[in-house]
Amino acid sequence: MANAVAETVCDNDPLQPPAAAETIFGGQLDKACAYHRLLATDGHTRGFIGPREIPRLWSRHLLNCAVTQELFADGTRLVDIGSGAGLPGIALAIARPDVSVTLVESLLKRSVFLNEAVAALELDNVTVIRGRAEDPAVVAAAGGADYATSRAVAPLGKLAVWSLPLVKKGGHLVALKGESVQEEITRDRSQITAAGGGRPTVATVGVGMVDEPATVVDIERVR
Repeated sequence: MANAVAETVCDNDPLQPPAAAETIFGGQLDKACAYHRLLATDGHTRGFIGPREIPRLWSRHLLNCAVTQELFADGTRLVDIGSGAGLPGIALAIARPDVSVTLVESLLKRSVFLNEAVAALELDNVTVIRGRAEDPAVVAAAGGADYATSRAVAPLGKLAVWSLPLVKKGGHLVALKGESVQEEITRDRSQITAAGGGRPTVATVGVGMVDEPATVVDIERVR
């Protein structure tokens, strides 16, 4: 996959990016197109992306993840747990080259794909760690971040237990969630509190910009 960025331009992509992609990715749009192509080809053949998802990779996946960039301060450190094929971590790293991103993934085949994608896309702001978020070695290597992100990884209570130790006090768990997020907050409130989390807040980002805005829950580490 070497030189994928140099050889890939959006004009040659069979699944053209929507207009919002240029606004969201800006000067990084070619890298976003290269990543889209990796997901639609290697990501599909390796079983990370289902065939039904390929036509909606832009709307449901890349843009839905990348619009959360507005939540992160300049020059921040971010750890993405359960990265899978790199969502939301790689999408954010492309949209925000000023942000330092650590991708944490326990499965070998996925971590191999992530390393290949990072190299092909020439993402100097991304590091890949193979392991579980709760592993002491991972906490030692990736801990102290400003934010811990995730998407479709676990129920909110477990997510708090895994994510909050990776951020510094005053740091935030920022997870993409679905419409049932309020139910998760109510059900898992005691687990969130025990993990050191404050009161969760829910926001919708990308409204008026993308077809599928992202629902995000934010939990500050208070102790």
